[in-house]
Amino acid sequence: MTTDDPNLEQLLADAQSGGPGAGSRLLDAVYGELRRLAAHHLQHEHGGHTLQPTALAHEVYIKLMGRGERSWNGRAHFFAAAAQAMRRILVDHARAKGAAKRGGDFQRVGLTALGGVPAAQSEADLVRLDGLLGRLAEVDPVAARVVEMRFFSGMHDEEIALAIGTSSRTVRRHWRYARAWLARELGEPQED
Repeated sequence: MTTDDPNLEQLLADAQSGGPGAGSRLLDAVYGELRRLAAHHLQHEHGGHTLQPTALAHEVYIKLMGRGERSWNGRAHFFAAAAQAMRRILVDHARAKGAAKRGGDFQRVGLTALGGVPAAQSEADLVRLDGLLGRLAEVDPVAARVVEMRFFSGMHDEEIALAIGTSSRTVRRHWRYARAWLARELGEPQED
């Protein structure tokens, strides 16, 4: 996550209060990062994917701004909310596409060597990952949020800690647990 604009905190506050033009100023400040995140998630999709990075970034922003309550406690919290919105949009899109072609080719969700982040290679993977995160949230809601923020927003331990109000050490502990839990559920050996 690279959005270190010192004015971002003020832009978030202005957008929360509904100041004139605040929404478009905030979009200008965060758009590049939202589009980068969207492109990252969509680059692993197969060629026939109908959702484009620009459209996904806009949908995430609209979802965030459309909420009745805009209570972001800073940049990290805003991007945590963006991760949650991106997850919902991608999963909803995958479900809709899956419903249209029932019985499609379901590939396996796996843990990558890059830090054990679940790798979604298809819409079916996103639906499966969403289901796994829902089950993980029943066991450890914080661990599920940590995975969501890492996977859908590319946040680092310090940013996640700030967003959820805990220490980086606690975030790392939840991350280790989540990786082990996901590896077990996926029937894969745990990576170190």
